[in-house]
Parts: sequence; C-alpha cells; structure tokens
Amino acid sequence: MSIFRRERGAPGRVSVRVAAERTGHGGGGADAVLLDVREPYEWQAGHAPRAVHLSLSALAAGAGLPTGAQARPLIVICRSGNRSRQAAELLVARGSQAVDVIGGMRDWAAAGLPVVDARGGNGTIA
Repeated sequence: MSIFRRERGAPGRVSVRVAAERTGHGGGGADAVLLDVREPYEWQAGHAPRAVHLSLSALAAGAGLPTGAQARPLIVICRSGNRSRQAAELLVARGSQAVDVIGGMRDWAAAGLPVVDARGGNGTIA
C-alpha cells in the first residue's frame, strides 16, 4: 500500500522514520520531497538537510510549490505535526500527493535524524 493513499479524502500520516526513508535521509534513494511548512525563523534555526521550505502561511495565501517540490510526492513536516496536517490537507485538495509527519521536527531531532541551520551547521528546533 502506498503511503500516499487517501482515506475519505484526508491525507495520510507517517512516522519520522518513514519520512526519513522516503526522502533519502535513511540511506536509501528519495522517492518523495520533504516539505517544511514552518515559518522562516524556524526554518533558519534548524531543518532537515535537502528539505524544501514553504511556510503554511504562504501556502494558505495561495503560493505555489517551490520548483524542487513540483510534481513530486510530498511529505510535509512542521514543528510538532499540527501545521503539517493542515498543509497536507490543502495540498491534497489542490491535487498533490501529500502526507504529514507525526510529531514533526521535534520527533525528527529526537530520533537522531540530521538538523542543519541556515548556514549548514548544527541546527536547533525553534
């Protein structure tokens, strides 16, 4: 079963481990893009390497997906999972394949997965 299967029109949810595997952070190839929907200051403080950024506020205002995320399956992440759920719902309604990450960047960092800041150094979750 695909992680992008919708039930009753709602996007699916995945663990940080599944998100890492599907976006190439688990050592394998990437078949999806990690889309971080936190605000710019949160992104700059710390995000997953190779993630693509588009804040929920910009997405809700009608912004299009960044080039690296267009026409690709999306795994949407925020700090704890609330905003990513909202963003995934918006994206699914717009025709994208999207799921959100349970526990967000907090669980990502707690699982020992990489977090970098805007300069490529060790990041923190704001």
